[in-house]
Amino acid sequence: MRGASTRASCRGEAVVTPLTRKLLRDLVHLRGQMVAIILVVASGVSALVMMRGMMDSLAASQMSYYEAYRFADVFVQLTRAPDALATRIAAIPGVQAVEPRVVTEVVLDVPGLGEPATGRLVSVRDRPAGMLNALHLRRGRMVEAGSQDEVVASEAFAEANRLIVGDQLGAIVNGRWRVLRIVGIGLSPEYIYQLGAGNVYPDDRHFGVLWMSRSGLGPALDLEGAFNDVALALSPGASEPDVIARLDRLLAPYGGLGAYGRSEQLSHRYVSDEIAQNKVSGVLLGYIFLAVASFLLNMVLSRLVGTQREQIGVLKAFGYSNGAIAGHFLLLGLLPVLAGAALGIGVGRYLGGLVTGIYEQYFRFPVLQLQTTPDLLLTAILVSVVAAGAGAMGAVRRAFSLAPAVAMQPEPPVRYGRGWLDRLGIARGSRPPVRMIVRSLERHPFKAMLSVLGIALSVAILVTGRSLFDAMPYLMDHGFQQAQRQDLAVTFVQPRSAGVRQDLAHLPGVLSVEPYRAVPARLRFGSRSHRIVVMGLPRGGELRRLVDRDGRVVALPESGLLLTAKLAEMLGARPGDTVRIETLDGKRRVLYVVLSGTVDELLGVSAYMPMDQLSRMLGEGTSISGANLRDDPDSRDELYAQLKRTPAVAGVSLRESALRAFNETIAATMNISTTVLIVFACVIAAGVIYNGLRISLSERGRELASLRVLGFTQGEVAVILLGEQGVLLLLALPVGLVMGYGLSALVASLLNTELYRLPLVLTGKSYLMSAAVVALTGLGSALLVGGRLRRLDLVAVLKSRE
Repeated sequence: MRGASTRASCRGEAVVTPLTRKLLRDLVHLRGQMVAIILVVASGVSALVMMRGMMDSLAASQMSYYEAYRFADVFVQLTRAPDALATRIAAIPGVQAVEPRVVTEVVLDVPGLGEPATGRLVSVRDRPAGMLNALHLRRGRMVEAGSQDEVVASEAFAEANRLIVGDQLGAIVNGRWRVLRIVGIGLSPEYIYQLGAGNVYPDDRHFGVLWMSRSGLGPALDLEGAFNDVALALSPGASEPDVIARLDRLLAPYGGLGAYGRSEQLSHRYVSDEIAQNKVSGVLLGYIFLAVASFLLNMVLSRLVGTQREQIGVLKAFGYSNGAIAGHFLLLGLLPVLAGAALGIGVGRYLGGLVTGIYEQYFRFPVLQLQTTPDLLLTAILVSVVAAGAGAMGAVRRAFSLAPAVAMQPEPPVRYGRGWLDRLGIARGSRPPVRMIVRSLERHPFKAMLSVLGIALSVAILVTGRSLFDAMPYLMDHGFQQAQRQDLAVTFVQPRSAGVRQDLAHLPGVLSVEPYRAVPARLRFGSRSHRIVVMGLPRGGELRRLVDRDGRVVALPESGLLLTAKLAEMLGARPGDTVRIETLDGKRRVLYVVLSGTVDELLGVSAYMPMDQLSRMLGEGTSISGANLRDDPDSRDELYAQLKRTPAVAGVSLRESALRAFNETIAATMNISTTVLIVFACVIAAGVIYNGLRISLSERGRELASLRVLGFTQGEVAVILLGEQGVLLLLALPVGLVMGYGLSALVASLLNTELYRLPLVLTGKSYLMSAAVVALTGLGSALLVGGRLRRLDLVAVLKSRE
């Protein structure tokens, strides 16, 4: 006999027809477990598609935008240099193009906005062809050459204030009141992420970029034939450090503030950080879910091989090869995974579209759409298939390792006896259902351990999601309530004498004033450096305090430098080390200051010194760059109106506005991601618990039916079946809470950037809610399986050998 496959071939039938019919029958019989696997795989794939899709979209949009609109490679601000110097800059080896500009910040009076806003005026060429950091017009037109009042407004600023082409803004430019007319709305690769000076998060309502004609803005600032800002494009293969060193030497006599590369440009740095974070979170989250899917497949297929021993033996006896049988079980595992991958791709694209909509609010690209490239989709499917193969491999090995004669015999009965739990007296004196539960767990410790691990993982993911929710209010309270207690901060065009403090105190509604000195500088330690503004703060200040991540107020040192812990880490400096400070304005002094300590702030990176010490080291009297104010809310309208007309004021920032901006950016994105995380965790919990119950019902169907015939009540039988999973659930909850703490700590360590550091915050409510959600999910799964138990046909089950 050549076997069933030969006879089937002779009849002209497909060789796999019998196995195909068996495959369809198994899929229908295991439909509940298959749905659970599909959902878990879909969760993992959708996480990969959403996060990796956003990462690829941001990266592709960033690079194409930079290339099409000629984003510069090197930037530098200075006091004043003649236009003729641009020729010498262009002669530096490695420089491909030079863009001299005029840039200044002014206070704006925006229609419909009671508070003062800050505008950054940036000059554009009268003939913009070939200009670096070119504008992309959304609406309207470019400014005309030589125009004194025409501006193109940044899109984010215009949308936040509902400005349209033709609207007018008031501004004090170089001490003179001007009315600026909007003729266009545009974007620039230099301001994808639009930040005002000293801000960590964009506040589009109170900060905007306005582009003006170079021939109009230059004379208005007494910079006709001169520039105070320059951007460079480098030739391919040029050495950026060498170009920067030569440029700094050339611009030093002209008040150069130190050139820096694209990697230190604010907008570029924040977009790049976001791309890197998406890469980490997307890969981590997706692979966790696919690992659980692999575990579930192993559970289902292992059980199926065990209950289909006789069928496998018959198939082998009729000539089916080990490869054909292995392929059958692999296909049984592959089909739900492929279905889950298809569903996950659709869900991931939808969720990615939602996140893209949020990104569009503060990352301004000409085009930003979710890009699910064929490479990404192929990766998602391939990873899913690998997970399916890993999960099915153990069961497949069992299937083709069985000899036909052995397989057609019933599986050897379990050897019963007193286990170690019995010997410890764990179930002594308890009712029979309880003793049966204890003994069942004792006889299958590995299976019980895997079930506990799967449920615990879902609890851990829920705890991690809740930790992100808990972190947001803490982060906002830390940054905007504990540390920044001022109502508004005022920045001056130029440092002022100490007497300006009294002038500020006499403004309408001002209750208290705390001045500060801000000095742009480059900090160096060893081979590392970082551009920063060194903040000189008054001792014992109450409006701008230094608060660490635990909420403790850190006092300024008696002398020396105080850095945020993140900045010290970036420099590789420790307390006691001497840090080199190269000031980038005024007399360009070089200071050597001992690092007295660090403060673990959560927002941004900063360098602090006592204001009196900073003034002494600079060799100047008490100069003030700006001040933090507390005001009377009833007098704000009058105060704001006066600040809008004060020539010495370059900018005003409002704490409440900054808090609102934070909520509209980071918090909004985090809330969507966290909600998705929690939903996915519920899917894992349901998948693990439901599959465990269904497998237990299939394996113990004859046993449970026999107990019913012997007189056990339906409730007692239900306790035996459901109680085992209940015990596993109770064991998994504390394990999951501990794992959740560890996973939350891992996520917090990964979200540790220059922009913000996510604190590890977990409340008792979060632990309780995570445990409750998984417990309710388990209850729902138990109700579903309990319904099948009530409908159990005792006669049919007792007749079945499966």
